[in-house]
Amino acid sequence: MGRLGGIKLITVDGVSLEKLVLASCNRHKFEEFRQLLAPLHVELLFGGDYEHPLHVSETGKSFTENAALKAAAWAEYTGLPAISDDSGIEVRALNWQPGIYSSRVGGEDDEQCRQWLIRNMADKKDRYARYAAALVLVFPDGKVHWQTLCYCSGSVIQEKRGSNGFGYDPLFIPEGYSQTFGELSPEIKSKLSHRAKASKAFIKMLREKIGAESA
Repeated sequence: MGRLGGIKLITVDGVSLEKLVLASCNRHKFEEFRQLLAPLHVELLFGGDYEHPLHVSETGKSFTENAALKAAAWAEYTGLPAISDDSGIEVRALNWQPGIYSSRVGGEDDEQCRQWLIRNMADKKDRYARYAAALVLVFPDGKVHWQTLCYCSGSVIQEKRGSNGFGYDPLFIPEGYSQTFGELSPEIKSKLSHRAKASKAFIKMLREKIGAESA
């Protein structure tokens, strides 16, 4: 039986949330969400730990559509409620690219994608960028129960700094700071990031559902 802020959390709309599967095979993302969702005290399962993990095609036209596709597929596959995020970076000088293609715009790994961004921003004066994260909860019956889209604004630089985080973190400086997400501690990032904001919205929704005080 899970707990949320001292309140027993058994079901939401008749569906148990004692176990929740993260619809992702990205270990970095799982570790980040496990920390962010720790206040729920539910068992967060990692999709990558399944014997035959799913690889869902991201054919949606938005972060929210892609997150919903992944969560729905994993909820059906596992018979458990599934939560999925789809996230990326949007750069104003690049007409908000790479957006939903952030994880594959430059190739198959993070470093290739970072180099794509560095090359394409080489002659740009406008450095504004924002991280986006859509978070979607889908029940085993396929119903999209809840969704949100959150942003973290900042700027991008031309040289990588720091080894924390993943993806574009070594190139992204959040608004109000002088260090990149690659340099900032996980504790600070967990308060600022797009995923942190989406996770807080998720927790707030659950508190409202079980009649607890709003976050």
